[in-house]
Amino acid sequence: MGHKPFFRWILALGLLLITGSAIVYAATPEMPELRQVDLTVLTEKRDGACTVRWRDPFGHRSREGAYQCDTDRDPMLKAPDYDPETGHGYDSGWVVAEGSDKGGLYVLGQDDQAIDERLALSDKLILFGLPLVTVALVGGNIRATARLGGVRPGVVDRARRLAASAARVEENRARAVEAVREAWAPLQRERVREELGRIPVSRLRDDGKHRFRTKEWEKTGVRTVRDVLDAGVWKLGELPGVGRRTAEQAVAAARRTADELSADVLVRLSADRSDPRTDPLIAALHVLVEAGPEGRAAAAAAAVMAARLEPLLAEASPASGYAAMLRTGRGGRRRARSAVAGLRHLLDEADRDGLVPRFGQTSVDLLRTPAGELDALSARADFERRPRNYYAVLAEVTRDAHTTAA
Repeated sequence: MGHKPFFRWILALGLLLITGSAIVYAATPEMPELRQVDLTVLTEKRDGACTVRWRDPFGHRSREGAYQCDTDRDPMLKAPDYDPETGHGYDSGWVVAEGSDKGGLYVLGQDDQAIDERLALSDKLILFGLPLVTVALVGGNIRATARLGGVRPGVVDRARRLAASAARVEENRARAVEAVREAWAPLQRERVREELGRIPVSRLRDDGKHRFRTKEWEKTGVRTVRDVLDAGVWKLGELPGVGRRTAEQAVAAARRTADELSADVLVRLSADRSDPRTDPLIAALHVLVEAGPEGRAAAAAAAVMAARLEPLLAEASPASGYAAMLRTGRGGRRRARSAVAGLRHLLDEADRDGLVPRFGQTSVDLLRTPAGELDALSARADFERRPRNYYAVLAEVTRDAHTTAA
């Protein structure tokens, strides 16, 4: 049964509530900066609803608007007692001194309800969030201590099985690749010799890029680069006018030519008929072609996973049993607990990526080595159907071989 992150979800919920509280609090409107002004009351109702005129101190102009006058102010300030000629009254008010509403009327307390509601909501959110965070931290730490403080043989055993599965994939692919190289090497050497037999010996150059004097060599039968390699330093040095130093330089130049050809020469596979020389190579390639790009990707993933598991398994070995943990010192137990946590992470990653079934299927595909004439015929028929796939795999394997040799 997998680990259930119960306290983690509680912690996430608590932090979410606290974050929401902070957001609500930050979004709560604040009372703007105000400036007091004199108001001329044009009309006034019994409930204090007025129409007033005031001088905008920022726009330097007169403005009119609705306002809630103070009903408890002195009657002498009300109309018509304040100004019997015009029938106007008097009051003082506030205008906004900042923002887009600058110069507009502001009634004290008009935003109090919205502010109180926002603050109450913020208080409720944090009131529920803090206990959740506390429970999650305490419970999670207790649970983590219990999980990491003891022996975990199940985790170590699963990690060992995963490492063994990854190792089998690597081993099986390496075996399949080696089979292709073993079947390819003699054909490639033969093709190189054929090409060397077509290159005149007169094209060889020494270290100083100077041509050798080869007329006397050709009279004795050394006419091609292949003949130089077949003769070797000893036999070539016995030819008239050829010393040991010249023979060594000639053979070295011939070997350089052979190495250059080795990287460029292509082994051709007979597509129209069975060829006992190339059939073993086709049969060996058939295994890798059938495994496909998925097989190569699985082998690469197996190599990466094995490299990550190996050091952790070494450190986590004491956690595989109570006796082993008791015999381990404090530092070893600490490293073992840390390694178990790392193994658990890798196992979760392997489960998420489906590596175990991938490794198993790839091992099965790579173990399908040709076992008889029927398998050889099947491989050839598949090659005739899709030769490009076989040449692509051959190029990949031989390119890796040349890189390794270099």
